[in-house]
Amino acid sequence: MAEGKVVSINIAPAATAPMLSVSEVRAIAGEGLEGDRYAKKEGTFSKLTGTGREVTLIEVEAVLALGNEYGVELKPGDARRNIVTEGVALHHMVGREFNVGEVTLRGMRLCEPCSHLEKLTEKGAMRGLIHRGGLRAEIVTGGTIRVGDSVE
Repeated sequence: MAEGKVVSINIAPAATAPMLSVSEVRAIAGEGLEGDRYAKKEGTFSKLTGTGREVTLIEVEAVLALGNEYGVELKPGDARRNIVTEGVALHHMVGREFNVGEVTLRGMRLCEPCSHLEKLTEKGAMRGLIHRGGLRAEIVTGGTIRVGDSVE
């Protein structure tokens, strides 16, 4: 399996609140990232059924491609995903367990972009992130995730 790294960690305290960049965060198995809207069950989609709402990941390469191919310039944290990675194909992680530093995650499903994302960012973000909007995951083994941690 390819090894990448964490380049950014982002949480939002409420559903539509701006994402806050942090250098580390505690991942709580069965809940989410400490201080994030989904761990507090206050995310926009918290009341919907489905898996993978504990943590979301996106490749920095996808965010950069959004700017290069569609002219939509976002900072990595503005993509509304918790963990921004570099050097790992996240879509290969669906159905697999993998480690982010000391934390074990299970990739549940792709995190396709929606109109809500575009409403909170820029026009064109949804179209530009189709099939590369990231990964929804569950926390199997908790711990602390830090910027610079390996993803393997």
